[in-house]
This record gives sequence, C-alpha cells and structure tokens, in this order.
Amino acid sequence: MERSLIVQSPRARLSQHSADSVDAALAHEILAEQASSLGRAGRAVAASLAALRAFDGEADERVRLVQAAADAVFGYFVQRELCGFRRHDDAIRDYAIPREVIVRVGAAAPQPG
Repeated sequence: MERSLIVQSPRARLSQHSADSVDAALAHEILAEQASSLGRAGRAVAASLAALRAFDGEADERVRLVQAAADAVFGYFVQRELCGFRRHDDAIRDYAIPREVIVRVGAAAPQPG
C-alpha cells in the first residue's frame, strides 16, 4: 500500500492567514465608520431638535426648522438601518422627536409658489 504525503508550504498558510487578517481589519474599519456616521447623524438630530424647541418666531421659519429636523431624523434613521437597527421607537422616544417632525420624515419640503 502506497501512501502519499501532502505537504503545504508555510507560505501558503501564511497567505491565507494574512487574507483573513486583512478581511478582519477591513470589517473593523467598516464598523468603526458606521458607528462614527451614526454618531454624527444623532448629533445632527439633537441639534436640529434643540433649534426647533428653542424657536419662538415667525411661522414660516418654524416650518423650515421642522423640515430641517425631519431631514436630520430621516438621515439618522437611514444610518440606523445601515447598522442593522430596523425599529426606531427607541430613538423617537430617546430624542423626544415630536409628531410634527415624524410626519415630515422622508417627505419633500413644500416648494414655494
């Protein structure tokens, strides 16, 4: 009975290990960027809602602030979904997003005229 011996060079094993390391490093970078982007979007929501809550002026300007907040919330929801979060109830509660903003999320701003 003849036996054959299969020998794999250390270089072949090293290249597979290197490829796995590169994949892991890339996955880590992607997750870090997703988290950073989600944080920026969350700060935009907080800032736009603070501006809306602090506002006490003309109705036209308030409409603009509501739309700006809705646009920020829409961007935040998109980032959350890219990170795997499908439900937004907790975000709506945590940021205390008012209904007047929620109903404008994803809607185009009214055009003048």
